[in-house]
Formats: sequence, C-alpha cells, structure tokens
Amino acid sequence: MGSKRRRATSPSSSVSGGDFDDAHHSTNIPGPSRKRRRLSNLPTVDPIAVCHELYNTIRDYKDEQGRLLCELFIRAPKRRNQPDYYEVVSQPIDLMKIQQKLKMEEYDDVNVLTADFQLLFNNAKAYYKPDSPEYKAACKLWELYLRTKNEFVQKGDAEEDDDDEEGHDNQANSELSSPGYLKEILEQLLEAVAVATNPSGRLISELFQKLPSKVQYPDYYAIIKEPIDLKTIAQRIQNGTYKSIHAMAKDIDLLAKNAKTYNEPGSQVFKDANAIKKIFNMKKAEIEHSELAKSSLRISNKRSAQGDRLSAITMALQYGSESDEDAALAAAARYEEGESEAESITSFMDTSNPLYQLYDTVRSCRNNQGQLISEPFFHLPSKKKYPDYYQQIKTPISLQQIRTKLKNHEYETLDQLEADLNLMFENAKRYNVPNSAIYKRVLKMQQVMQAKKKELARRDDIEDGDSMISSATSDTGSSKRKSKKNIRKQRMKILYNAVLEAREPGTGRRLCDLFMVKPSKKDYPDYYKIILEPMDLKMIEHNIRNDKYAAEEAMIEDMKLMFRNARHYNEEGSQVYNDAHMLEKILKEKRKELGPLAEDDDVASPKLKLSRKSGISPKKSKYMTPMQQKLNEVYEAVKNYTDKRGRRLSAIFLRLPSRSELPDYYVTIKKPVDMEKIRSHMMANKYQDIDSMVEDFVMMFNNACTYNEPESLIYKDALVLHKVLLETRREIEGDEDSHVPNVTLLIQELIHNLFVSVMSHQDDEGRCYSDSLAEIPAVDPNFPNKPPLTFDIIRKNVENNRYRRLDLFQENMFEVLERARRMNRTDSEIYEDAVELQQFFIKIRDELCKNGEILLSPALSYTTKHLHNDVEKEKKEKLPKEIEEDKLKREEEKREAEKSEDSSGSAGLSNLHRTYSQDCSFKNSMYHVGDYVYVEPAEANLQPHIVCIERLWEDSAGEKWLYGCWFYRPNETFHLATRKFLEKEVFKSDYYNKVPVSKILGKCVVMFVKEYFKLCPENFRDEDVYVCESRYSAKTKSFKKIKLWTMPVSSVRFVPRDVPLPVVRVASVFANTDKVDEEKHSETLEDSKVGESILHLEKDKEDVPVEMSNGEPGCHYFEQLCYNDMWLKVGDCVFIKSHGLVRPRVGRIEKMWVRDGAAYFFGPIFIHPEETEHEPTKMFYKKEVFLSNLEETCPMTCILGKCVVLSFKDFLSCRPTEISENDVFLCESRYNESDKQMKKFKGLKRFSLSAKVVDDEIYYFRKPIVPQKEPSPLLEKKIQQLEAKFAELEGGDEDMEEMGEEEGDMTETPSMPQLQAPLASDLDIMPYTPPQSTPKSVKGSTKKEGSKRKINMSGYILFSSEMRAVIKAQHPDYSFGELSRLVGTEWRNLEATKKAEYEGVIGQNVSPMVGTPAPGASPFGQQIGILGPPGQQAPPPYPGQSPASQPVMQQPSTPMFVSPPPKTQRLLHSEAYLKYIEGLSAESNSISKWDQTLAARRRDVHLSKEQESRLPSHWLKSKGAHTTMADALWRLRDLMLRDTLNIRQAYNLENV
Repeated sequence: MGSKRRRATSPSSSVSGGDFDDAHHSTNIPGPSRKRRRLSNLPTVDPIAVCHELYNTIRDYKDEQGRLLCELFIRAPKRRNQPDYYEVVSQPIDLMKIQQKLKMEEYDDVNVLTADFQLLFNNAKAYYKPDSPEYKAACKLWELYLRTKNEFVQKGDAEEDDDDEEGHDNQANSELSSPGYLKEILEQLLEAVAVATNPSGRLISELFQKLPSKVQYPDYYAIIKEPIDLKTIAQRIQNGTYKSIHAMAKDIDLLAKNAKTYNEPGSQVFKDANAIKKIFNMKKAEIEHSELAKSSLRISNKRSAQGDRLSAITMALQYGSESDEDAALAAAARYEEGESEAESITSFMDTSNPLYQLYDTVRSCRNNQGQLISEPFFHLPSKKKYPDYYQQIKTPISLQQIRTKLKNHEYETLDQLEADLNLMFENAKRYNVPNSAIYKRVLKMQQVMQAKKKELARRDDIEDGDSMISSATSDTGSSKRKSKKNIRKQRMKILYNAVLEAREPGTGRRLCDLFMVKPSKKDYPDYYKIILEPMDLKMIEHNIRNDKYAAEEAMIEDMKLMFRNARHYNEEGSQVYNDAHMLEKILKEKRKELGPLAEDDDVASPKLKLSRKSGISPKKSKYMTPMQQKLNEVYEAVKNYTDKRGRRLSAIFLRLPSRSELPDYYVTIKKPVDMEKIRSHMMANKYQDIDSMVEDFVMMFNNACTYNEPESLIYKDALVLHKVLLETRREIEGDEDSHVPNVTLLIQELIHNLFVSVMSHQDDEGRCYSDSLAEIPAVDPNFPNKPPLTFDIIRKNVENNRYRRLDLFQENMFEVLERARRMNRTDSEIYEDAVELQQFFIKIRDELCKNGEILLSPALSYTTKHLHNDVEKEKKEKLPKEIEEDKLKREEEKREAEKSEDSSGSAGLSNLHRTYSQDCSFKNSMYHVGDYVYVEPAEANLQPHIVCIERLWEDSAGEKWLYGCWFYRPNETFHLATRKFLEKEVFKSDYYNKVPVSKILGKCVVMFVKEYFKLCPENFRDEDVYVCESRYSAKTKSFKKIKLWTMPVSSVRFVPRDVPLPVVRVASVFANTDKVDEEKHSETLEDSKVGESILHLEKDKEDVPVEMSNGEPGCHYFEQLCYNDMWLKVGDCVFIKSHGLVRPRVGRIEKMWVRDGAAYFFGPIFIHPEETEHEPTKMFYKKEVFLSNLEETCPMTCILGKCVVLSFKDFLSCRPTEISENDVFLCESRYNESDKQMKKFKGLKRFSLSAKVVDDEIYYFRKPIVPQKEPSPLLEKKIQQLEAKFAELEGGDEDMEEMGEEEGDMTETPSMPQLQAPLASDLDIMPYTPPQSTPKSVKGSTKKEGSKRKINMSGYILFSSEMRAVIKAQHPDYSFGELSRLVGTEWRNLEATKKAEYEGVIGQNVSPMVGTPAPGASPFGQQIGILGPPGQQAPPPYPGQSPASQPVMQQPSTPMFVSPPPKTQRLLHSEAYLKYIEGLSAESNSISKWDQTLAARRRDVHLSKEQESRLPSHWLKSKGAHTTMADALWRLRDLMLRDTLNIRQAYNLENV
C-alpha cells in the first residue's frame, strides 16, 4: 500500500528551506491497522518564519493606485496632536511596535501576532469614521491578513494517517527514544550552533561557550538568575540529561533569553543570541523532517560515520581548554569558493610548481572539522570598520594580494613567498590578542606553512640525490605519519610510567609521590618566588594525553625541568633532592633502553637517511619563524660580542656556578639564570616576544652586578652586555613606543560630532529643530552682564578647537537652550524644540561617552531625569502666567474686533442693520464661509493677501463685506535667513480684519500639512494651493506649530493625489543676501584676528576654602585655589624648581593655604630615576618617577606648571584631558632613601573633595597601551667610568701579554687570582682551600678570555703555569682544586734557589706593574682574601699605589691559600682597606687630614649645588634662623667642636 503523506508547506524558502519533496517513502512495516495522531514534536512550519511572512505581506501590500496602505498605521497619532485618539483607544499600537517585537522574537506563536494585528485594526475602526481612508484600509488589510494566515498555517496537524505512515512513525519514535540515537541528534543540533558563522567568518557562538567571569561581570549574576552556556549544554548531552529534543530547546531558549536580558537591543551579542536561536530552530526542523524519511540502516551508517566528529565538538565545549582551538576555528567551510579559486590559479600556474603548492597549502588549510581556517586572510579588513588596523599595521597584505603577485610571476623563490606569508601572519599576531581565534589560526597556519616548506626543500635535496627514493617515500608518507604519531605517544607513556612506578630499593617507597602535584602556595609561598616555571607529573600526564607534546624531547625537557626545580629549591642531601636525582637517572636508563625513535625516512632507506642528515640539518635555522629569528638574533648578538681586544664577554655568563662551588651565590641571588637556560627557553618557544627574553637577560646581568663588586671585571662586562642587548633590541624593533592616542584631538572630535548631531537633529518631516532657535537673542534681558552666546558663537569655538572639556561645552549649549525656554511660552515651537534638543543632546552625549566608559566627565551627572524635573518645575511657574496672558489677549482681541466693526460705515446706527449669510456672489463667483480668497493688497507692488472667510454680511447700504483671518507668506514674516520652509507654505497669523467683497481677486486653497501631501482640491491650479503648518505671531515674531486645524469647513472638494507629494523644504528668500553679509563679517573677523593666538576656553571656577581642625593659626586652607592664573586643587601634581638637577622635580599638593598674602602647599616629592641609587642594569619605564619619603612645604612661587602622576594601571588605560602627554608620568614604586630600595605600593592617596571643586575629565583608551622600558641613566656613565679605570690599570709591555697568553693556552682554567704578601708578620698560614672554578662546560669558552686579562704576575704564578700542565697530564680526572693543592705542595717543596729564580724573572718584567690593582679574575667576581689569626677574618687584599720613596713590596716566598670571606663582609672590608691603603703617606702619621678639618671655616669653603644636595640635612629638623641648611650644619659643627674642647680642658685629657 502506498504511503500517503501531507506536504509540509513552508512560508519562505529562505527561512525553512523550501518545500519538501513528496518522494520520501519508507519501507512498509506490517502491523495492526490503527490510527494515531501526528507526533506533536514535529511541527510543519516555523512559527517565527510565519510571523515574519505575515508582517511582510501587510507591509508590502499596495492598493489599486499603488499606495502602501500600511503607511496609515506605521506610527500611532501623537498625543500632542490628536489627544482625542487616546480617549477612544485605550491600548494604542502601531506597525513600528510590531516590527520591534518581531526583531526581538517575542512572537513565539502566530496567534500572539494575530492578536496584535487585530488590536491595531480595531483601534483604527474605533477612532476613524467608516468612510475615512484609515477605516477602509484597516478592513482591507485585516482581510488580507486572515487570508494569508490561513494559507500558511495548516490545519492538518491532527489529521489521521494510514497504516503505513503509522508504522514509519513508530519506527522514528523508537529511534528518537533510543539514548544513543537521541545523543547523536542533540550533538548535530549543538554542532550547528557551535560552528555557525556570520558572512564575515566570525564565530557567532564564541561568547556563548563559557559564562562570563564573576570578577569582570559581577552584575551579570545579579541580573541573570539561571545562567547557562554551551559548555553546560554539552555536558548535559554527554551525561544523558536530555530525554528529548524539546528539553535541549528549552536550554537554548534560556541561553538566548539571558543574553538578550543582560545586553541592550541592537548590540552584537543581542543579535548573536537571536541568530543562535534561529539556527537551532532551523536545524531542529530540518532534522525532524528529514529523519522521518530515513531507514534504520541509513541512520546507523550515519551514526558510525559522524560519531567521532560530533563527540569532538561536544567534548570541546564540555572540557573547554582541550579543544578550544577547534571550537574557535569552526567557521563556515566554503568549498565552492576554494575550488573555484584553485582552478583560477591553476589556469596560469603549474600545480607542480613549489610556489603554487606552498600557497595552496596555506590557502586550503583546514581544522580538525574540515573547515577552512584561512578565510579571514582572503581579504584585508574593512577600513571603515577597523580604522585602527591601518594605524598599527604599516604593511598590510592578504592572500588576495599574494595571489595577484603569484599570477604576475613576482615571486622567484620560495623564500620571497614565505616572507610575504610571514608578514601577513605577523600582522595578524600584532593586531590580535594572543588568546583570540585569529591568533590561534595564525599559529596553526604557520606550522602548516613551515612543514610544507620543509617538505619542499627536502624534496629538492632528495631529487638531486636519488629520485627513486623520493617517489618511494611520497607513496608511503601519509600512512606512516599517523603510525609515527601513535608510536611517539606510546613511547612517552612508557617513559612516564617508568617514572611513576619507580620505587626506593629496600623500603618500596614510591619516589614520585612528592612530584605528582606542585606545592601548595599557602604552605610554600617562597617556592613560587624561587621557582619561575613550576612543573609536576600531573601536568605532564595531561600534556601527553592531549597531544600537547610535538616531540618526545619536549616531554623530556619538562621532566628535567621538574627535577631541576626540586634540586634548586631543596638542599643537597635532602630526600627530595635525592629522589629527583634517582628519578632522572631512571628516566635516562629507560629512554636508552627504548632506543631512538625511527623517523619516516629511516624506514625507507639508509641512503635516504644519509641524504636527509647531511642535507637538512644545516638548514634548520632557515625554517625559524620571524619571531624566532629575532630572538636568535638578540641572543647571538649578546653571546658573540667581543671587546677591542677580541675577548668574548659572555663566556662567564653561559652557565651558573654549582651550589657546591659558590653556596653563598644562591643565598644572595634569589632568581639565578644563565644563558644556557635562556637558550633552552628560546628553543622551547617559551618567549612570546622579545621583551620576555630581554627580561631574563636583564635579570642575569642584575644578578651579576648584585653579587660582584662594582670594581670587578664581571661587573663591567655585565653593564656592557646589557647595553649591547638594548641596542640590539632597538635595532630590531625600532625605537617607537606604543602608540598613545592623542587625547586632545579625540576630545575635540567628540565635541565636534556631538555639536553636529544636535544641530542636524530633525523631526519626522525633515525640519531641523535648531532652525527655530536661531532667532534667539544672544543676551538675556534678565542677565545683561553675561557675555553674548549663540549657536553661531559655539560653532566657531568648536571649529577653532577651543573646548578642552565636555562639561564646559555642555554648559554653553544648555545656556542657549535654557535661555530659549525662559524667553518663550511653554506652548511655543521654540520652547518645545529647545526641550527636544536638550534631551537629544543628553542621549548623543551618553552614546559618545558610553556612559563614562570612554569619557568620564562631570557633565554626565546631568541626565534626562534632571531635565524633565527642570522642565516640569519651569512649566508650573510659567503656565499660570500664560493662562492669564491668553485671557487678556482674548479680551483685547474682542475689544479690537468690536471697535473695528463700530468704526466702519458713515453712521453708527447703520451697523445694526447687517444681514449675515453663509455665502454670497460676486462677479459670477460664489463665496462661502470657509473659503480662501485673494484680497487686493494695500500697495500695488505687493502680492495679494490670502484670507480665510469666517463671516459674510451685507450692510444697510447694500455693500457686501467679509471678515477673516490673514495668512502670511514667508517673505511677509520676520525670520532668520537660515530658516527653511515648505514649498508653497503660508502661516496663519493673529491678524483679523474685515474687507469689502469687491476687493476679492480670486479663490485659492490653504490646506493643513497633514492633508496637503496626500490630497488635492478639485478645479484648482497648483499655484493657488498652499500648505500651512505653523501659526505666526507678529507681536513676538515667533512661529508655533499648529496641533489642531480649527479653520471653518470649506466647500472645496478634495480627492487623493495619484502620487503623494515629496516633502521638500526651500531656503529663505533672505538666504543669499544674508550669506553675503556673513562672508563680509567673517572677513572682518579674520582680519581682526591676524596675529592673535586662539586661547582655550576655561571653565568657571572659584576658590574653595576648607576648614582644617589641626591647621595653624593665621593660615587659610583651600581645596581649590587660583594662583598666577593657574587653578590648583588638592591632589594635583606640579613641576617644582630644582637646583642642580637636569629636570624639575614633581610634587603633589596635599594641603595648600594662604598666610600673610603668600601661598604655600605641602605634599610628597617624586624623584626621577637618576636621583635614586640602583644597579646600572635596572630598567625603567619612560617617564617613570618614584614616590620619595621626602614631604616638603613649598611656596607656590616655585611652581613651574601642572602635570599628572598616574598609577601603572591608570597610565595604561586613561589620561586627563587637559594635561599634555609630555607632562604625564608613571609611578608604581616608592623609593626608600634609608635602605635604597624601590618597593611597589598600592597607589597614591585619594581625596574626597567638596562638590564645588571641579573634577578632571578622564578619557579611557579603547585598549590599554604597552609602555616600553628604557635603560638606566646611570648605565652609560658607569660603563665610561669603569672603562677609564681599567684603561689606567692596563700597563706593561707586550711580553707580559704574550706570557699571559701562553699561560692561558697551557691551562684550560681561568688565571689564578692575585696573591699578595701578608700585611703583618704574625699572620698564620691557613689551611689550603681551592679557589672557585668555572663550571666544566665554560672552560673551553673562557680560555681565550682568561688569556687576554691583565694579571699581576709572581714567581708562584709562573711556576704554577708550568707545573699545572704536568700534573694534569698525570691526573686528568682531578678537579681544579685538587690540582691547585698539588701545585702548592710542589711549590713549598721547591728549593729556595729555584724560587728565587722564578721571582727574579718576574721582577725584571713586571716591576712597573707591582702595586697596581687588577680587575677581578675569577668567575662571578670571586676574590681571594687573607685571613688573620685563627677565628678572625682579615679584609681581602686590595693593592694600593706605592709611593716612589718606598721600596717595592716583594712577593712571598711561600704561597698562602686562604678562603674568601662571605659576600657582605668582603665588601665592607674591601672598601675600608682600600681607603686605608690610599690614605697612607710618608709625610703624615694619620690617614685623615684632621688638622685641616679643625681649621676649616665657612667663608673659606665654597660648595657646589650638587655638594650641597649631598649634605646630611636630615640631621636637622629645620634650618632655624640660618639662611641655608649648610650654614646650620656649619654652626652645628662649631658647637660640637667647642663642646669637645671644653670636655678636654675640664677633665685635663691630654691625649685627646
């Protein structure tokens, strides 16, 4: 039996996919013949689509004359114009409201839309008369609506089907009820939502995948009571929570509802929510209709084919980060477009061309779901939508341009094509944030491009060697790639399990227990300060499981990092330290047991392996990304830098010393780093930009300067390499700082846009509201002293960019508008236009400022609510007066009318004999009451008057008269030339008079504006038909719109126009003459302003006093004060005069007061980096200052100007609008003068000021800027000082250098530290301790370095250079310390004559150098110290200059081996001993010149400003009665000296 099925009708093929074919049949299933209803969850049409079709039908319907009937119902009548409409209609509605509800998808059911349309048409029938056009149109459209609705909405949902259909539905129902099949259907629905994109390729569902952050959007969870996201929906699908499609549909509806509730209508998220709901419903309907026609076999095939892909999408949303990239890259795949473009390329290029293959690989790159990810790169971004893209990207390029260059054969090599593709990728990475979908696409496409380029290069090498091998590998490449990936993952799991299952011999304790998870931040907070890259086994397992490791080496590196962290944090010999060592050993053994991983080409042929090994390896650097190339360039520049003598400075920085060699190094240095570690990070792609690598280098140089003495060679090397590093970065990246927006221009642009929007604001008929306000006088008579202000003056100020504050501009605009309201009646057109413009100003202002998100200004505090309150208050005051004025005016008009009637005629009694009538005849024409006529003008050169007849009568003399209202033409009114009028417009005047009928020249018609454009009078010429919109008052010279047309009913018959007239407004007849006058006036203004500079307008401010409870008597304190035409307030920052400094200091006003006519302020002082003590390697932000401990009271005479100091967060995100960018500083740290430390602080003190104080306006950037750091100002100076010092120390002849070089060649260790003779004869020789040696891997690299250094030679050193090589050959496994011990033993056993020979050789060659200090020769600035008696430590030997009169100090006959003292003591002792040596002199018995000090006098000593700034002024609280602080300190010195002498005399102390 054939299956009978009803066709599902679709209202629109674009919405529901068109009609379904009747040919879908299913296999007949035998079963009992019974009837059943159609499944309720299978609707035949989409109700939303039906609603749209019904609305479009009503909107587009035209009558026989071609007019759209819906025009009568677009908007409901205004309450102001037709108040009686709202007395009849209680629930007004119009088509605009219905359209808005359609856009917001509020119509879930057709019946709801039907109810609204029925209400619309019933309202029209209730108000309008049955013979009116509105009534007839309502009837016709309602019939059309019902007819269209019946066509769309089928009544067959409850019809019965035959047995075959029943069997099919039973089968479909059973499949839908199956959990596995339902899950597949739900995954299809979720996939449709998750991968949907808009026409530009943007992923619609991106913001719906995860809920907003509670930190960033706390109000979201206060507004949305049931938050939900796609991740939650995906989890519910996986967990089987949904029992039907309807349950998932509810969650999708909730998802869209939440987004539409929180976001504003019209926003992108609002639109995306509607799109997601629509996509879901369309996919749901498609699945439900199509599934009924599928057999179970076909369904099962589909399940097996698509199961993996659908589950991947669901799991991507469910687990977030594991497949975020695939979800974010899901975009509409345009296969047709890709194929067509590929065909067009192949038309001009051979597909075997490597250039084409590389381009096509990038162009056709797809994600795991098969979607094209290169689509956003086809064309450049729109300049209109993304103007800032072209400001940041100097060389934009897209695939389309690359394709064009390919077509024109502009690429000669793969490198040229690769350079353009990399330029495109780097542009995208520079413009987009790292976590964005575009950024992820770039990374994936770069990987694909590099792999393809590598493959093409490999193919070239193979083809040159053996083409047969190349073809063999190409046949098997794809299958082996997959197997290789599985093998690699399996090997990593085996290695991981080997570490996981390792146990301690004997106890069976698992060694990995402490390595499973990272230490708790709460229990071990210092761990995360010492360990920069924490790693644990759980993280490694996660990376293995999710294929995060591209190679086995990456996993091994993470393992080694974890073990290295454990050894670095824990002490040597601890359990964790030993476990890390043992686990690393187990890992190496297991990896050695597994053997190397076979490559693809290794399986093919040994010959191919050899070819690959020899041909590809040298080209490794060729395939670096542009960022990797930049990083490598920086690294190599630092590593390979040599000084003038060819010494490589980086040798000592290659590797850190071990803990056993320098244990105190790791006590002093909290974050050790070396160049090997930096290189490993670079190779592992852990640096996202150059700045992150520079930070590690700077930390390394900082460590060296912190640990080593300032006079040591390594200290100087660190500074020089630091300078090289920064210069290299500047060469690569350029010296451009991040682009800081010009806030002044942005504010002026915002004000200009606001002014233009307000002045261009129009009503529904195209009339500008500002036209009527152009007639407002510039000065209010009630306030004659105020300066004149009009829109024209404001416009010139805006054009001249004189406004720097939005609130000042708003004050000027509101002053004009409020003056218009004050000087006009509440029912006048000017008053209503002023209110409308003020309301529109507030609306546009809030949109431009985004309610303070872009511009935070005091102007935003005045809202629409305040405006309504002010208007209501104003109306309450003015309405009683206006009612009284109207009453008096009517009485006056009545008296004037009676007077004019009484005065007409020859006798007063004749007026009593009038015969009134409704019409009269004159010259074969009939005139009726309500007709409009031309009346003869009073002067011959004027146009005829237009009069509306209100009364007709005949007097006793038989003369006929008319009485009526005069209508004025525009040229008969007083108005500004800027006003525009409707064509043929006239104005109803307040002038009434009588005139003889004999003066009538003809008939005309004046129509109300609402009827003029739609209707026309019969038997009248167009030139005799006028339109009236407003009334004109000759007394006040003002216009006012007519709300209700109250003229007498005319006898003229009106018919509809064939085509409605367009609304056209024309300029005033005075426009041309006024324009000439204006040009002349502007010329005179320009001439008068020649040579004058346009000043910025300043907001009116006032001095704001404040009461201070703890203030000093006689002081008047202020929160805001004007001093020297400069307005200052508490919290402002100012430039202060500074003596002896290059730049003025910055101070902050925390208090200000006036005393005895002089103004003062008190507050903290900010200092510049050059005023602080810091390591020369330290880097600072540009324009960075530091909050000092110094708080001063300064007179305001020392203020040079205003500036601003911002916190780090504010500096990145905002700027005050009135401060130049050159005067904006950054402060994030406080400088403590006592301990010379810079510590970050929370922020500057904030002040709560009174309302009278004018706050600064703050402009917020669209995205934060990225400030760059610059080197310390001390760096160059310190380098020059050290170079000069070492240049002085260098001496001796070339023989000495050759001897040093020979020694360096003979030994692989750095030169021995200098040994000096003991200072006292009673010093005991301490047991030998080996000096610290360079790590093993550094020895070779530092051999040349050691040979180039200047050293103070001695007999022992010469002996050591010879004996060390001999001993090392005998004992190659001995360490440096053991070798030194043996050399020392040999020297002690040496005969005295042999020692004298060595000493004699040295004495002949190095006598000029004896006594000159040598730079630090040991790694990391280690010096060899001398110890005194047991238990007491002597300072390390600093050789001083020996006077010529003294004999040269001879070297000791026996070497002394001593241990270096701890760091801090060594520094202090070194400085003290150096000063002691330098102070020794044969002419003096003491070190200091105390006799000169006692005789010094103030008048004999002249200090520079810099010396004065170094005086210990903190000893004294104030300078007291003295002129300067230096005088006060001299006085203190004299008093102390006098007291000392008095004590000596009183106690008879002769030895003092």
